[in-house]
Amino acid sequence: MGPVRQFVTHHFRHFNAAVVIDAANAWEAHLARGGKMLLTLAGAMSTAEMGTVIAELIRKGKVHAICCTGANLEEDVFNLVAHDSYKRIPHYRMLTAEQEKELEHQGLNRVTDTCIPEGEAMRKIERHMLELWTDADKKGERLFPHELFYKLLRSKKLEQDYEIDPKDSWLLAASDKNLPIWVPGYEDSTLANMFVAAVVRGDVKNATTIKSGLEQMRTLIEWYREESARSSIGFFQIGGGIAGDFPICVVPLIHQDLQQQCPYWGYFCQISDSTTSYGSYSGAVPNEKITWGKLDVDTPRFIIESDATIVFPLVAAYMLDW
Repeated sequence: MGPVRQFVTHHFRHFNAAVVIDAANAWEAHLARGGKMLLTLAGAMSTAEMGTVIAELIRKGKVHAICCTGANLEEDVFNLVAHDSYKRIPHYRMLTAEQEKELEHQGLNRVTDTCIPEGEAMRKIERHMLELWTDADKKGERLFPHELFYKLLRSKKLEQDYEIDPKDSWLLAASDKNLPIWVPGYEDSTLANMFVAAVVRGDVKNATTIKSGLEQMRTLIEWYREESARSSIGFFQIGGGIAGDFPICVVPLIHQDLQQQCPYWGYFCQISDSTTSYGSYSGAVPNEKITWGKLDVDTPRFIIESDATIVFPLVAAYMLDW
């Protein structure tokens, strides 16, 4: 065994620690039976540089589809081209309101202990995206958010600006494999705000140049029906929110709303720091999903109540036998 896998196997024996191994072993067993895995990304996992492990999971065929927030989609590319201009604030809990304002004046957008540089990251990618938006608009094309990012990465226009090893970009790895990606609630992201500004300015005439979440659900239905007919599809959820809520609903949609047959999700695991509480979907135990027709009685299901930035790299390293 690799050193990380050996360490985890020896020391993670009980409670949340033991679930880490149980979930990883069940993921491996799912793949060994010919299954596939959908990974969901909430929070700011790209700014946490989770791409270093997710990219390798994609390359090794352990992740086959992704559902993420618009922030995670764009922030992987921001980090790719502007990593050296990011600023870490280890004492972020002690910042005064005036110090936060000073970060704004410096063009530094803080995500916990990490500041994303406005000019070097966001505005740099906006310039490239504006070309793609206006070109698609003129041609009457309509694209999903990830398709625009795939176009940008495949154009090679950014290569001279890479500031990290490209093998650590999960979106580059996904583009190379042409993974399907769903980005529900895309309007809740920096570049989506910039797109709307371009529409308001008149740079882009058609606000529907970027396809909606409802259209994304339709493609998810098509993908799930086709793929689940051949392979069991697993669901690994990092965090909560729309990145997880949106795709898991495809099964009850097919069963209850379309009145058609399809397999339930064949595996489920969520890493969340949201404790079980009244009315909290992110904190709901996996059993609740059985009542909603998302999981079945015999679906392997796990919840790891911890910080995903700590736990998921360990799960990934275990899976990769590092």
